[in-house]
Amino acid sequence: MTVTTAKAPTLTLDSITKRFGSLTANDAITVDITPGRIHCLLGENGAGKSTLMNILFGLLEPDEGEIRLGDEVLNLTNPKQAMARGIGMVHQHFMLIPVFTVAENMVLGREPGSAGLLDINSARKTVRELSARYKLDVDPDALVEDLPVGIQQRVEILKALAGGARYLIFDEPTAVLTPQEIDELMLVMKALRDEGRAIVFITHKLREVRQVADDITVIRRGKVVGQAEPNASEAELASMMVGRSVSLKVEKRPAEPGGPRLVVQDLTVAAPSGQVAVDHLSLEVRGGEIVCIAGVQGNGQTEFAEALLGTMTPLSGHVTLDGVDITRAKPAKTIKAGLGYVPEDRHRDGFVGEFSIAENLVLNNLDEFSRGGSLQLKKIADNAVARIEEFDIRSGSHTQPVRSLSGGNQQKVVLARELSRPLSLLLASQPTRGVDVGAIEFLHTRIVEERDRGTAVLIVSTELEEVESLADRIAVMYRGQIVGIVPPDTPRDVLGLMMAGISHEDALATTKESVNE
Repeated sequence: MTVTTAKAPTLTLDSITKRFGSLTANDAITVDITPGRIHCLLGENGAGKSTLMNILFGLLEPDEGEIRLGDEVLNLTNPKQAMARGIGMVHQHFMLIPVFTVAENMVLGREPGSAGLLDINSARKTVRELSARYKLDVDPDALVEDLPVGIQQRVEILKALAGGARYLIFDEPTAVLTPQEIDELMLVMKALRDEGRAIVFITHKLREVRQVADDITVIRRGKVVGQAEPNASEAELASMMVGRSVSLKVEKRPAEPGGPRLVVQDLTVAAPSGQVAVDHLSLEVRGGEIVCIAGVQGNGQTEFAEALLGTMTPLSGHVTLDGVDITRAKPAKTIKAGLGYVPEDRHRDGFVGEFSIAENLVLNNLDEFSRGGSLQLKKIADNAVARIEEFDIRSGSHTQPVRSLSGGNQQKVVLARELSRPLSLLLASQPTRGVDVGAIEFLHTRIVEERDRGTAVLIVSTELEEVESLADRIAVMYRGQIVGIVPPDTPRDVLGLMMAGISHEDALATTKESVNE
């Protein structure tokens, strides 16, 4: 396990095309990856960024085009071949074995030693050396399952470095990190660049691009649409991603909240594994306000939202919506009580892909669109035409299957259905995940309009920019508990500490000490 920092040649993806049936995921994409620079591939989810990098790492083979290392054409058919040529990848979803130690994970696929025996001592030494060199602070003997996600990501980085990677691909690496961990990762990426490595940074987050990029390639719908300067504004980058100018600021007047509509008292919910995911949580959401739950994914947000809907049964606690007890109610009762639900996984829980737009728009309200046991097809069609216009759903017809729509338009269908009836509470989990910047602008506007009608709005989001833009109050969640409830102008570093489990008071004190130092 040696570290290679010698000057490396440019890695070129030349006219790469990849098709999946009728879908062209990459359309003649050309990118130069230069040692000593951080090259950001910027684009919305589904733009083709990860597909391109999976080709570079040998996980997929291109239909057309070639990969060159200097003048040499590479034929990469698996990750082992890519790693042998100095290409490493830090995956969005960690490729670690939870029950193995850090050192044991390090040697997977490139086991040292002789006579079939693993040289774990050598692996431990490598972990310590690389940890010290890049200030990553990882214990080689720690079990991966016991490590926070930020440390697990460090292990992924160390694995790539231990293999001598000169070209490092970071695939959406900040999705599960706190703001402080994101800042630390940016420093690591810069340190790697400064010693001559080439960094490819895949992201859709404009703030992060502007923080570290030397080169920016913007990809839209599988094609390169241009190069951007590192000092380009977020508005300029967003415009390139979407193809038109968009507003990145949520326009909303101050909230005028009324009385509590959702009241959660001492709620405890177990995950399917039996482990407590929501731990004696209490929260109130008033009519006419947006409360955003902030936190790193995996801290009980999913179980909390599903318990409110009724797809998970709490172990204890009490939930009322406008005074109606919905603690152990099934979804049909919570919906009837006035709960509108936008799930975090729209493909699994938000719509039926084979059904038409019109059919999906009435799934939760069939009583209104049927008579004598028969569906009123004209009424369903008329409703769809009205909702398609109101929510700017880009489609050929209301009879079009929802699965054929873009991610943003699929999400508009879900939101249109939920907002087409009077609500007491709008509960939206990751409401703009996988949605382009233009659709985000529209969805945020409609959420604010619903607040202004007097609806209680509860947003669960791991996107801190979204939380800061939408929230009237921010409830920070950590290991199933609300660490604190703070105003939306709370400094990002304070929110980051709270997302790591530190109380609001202690987070404020810590940041003040840092400033004084």
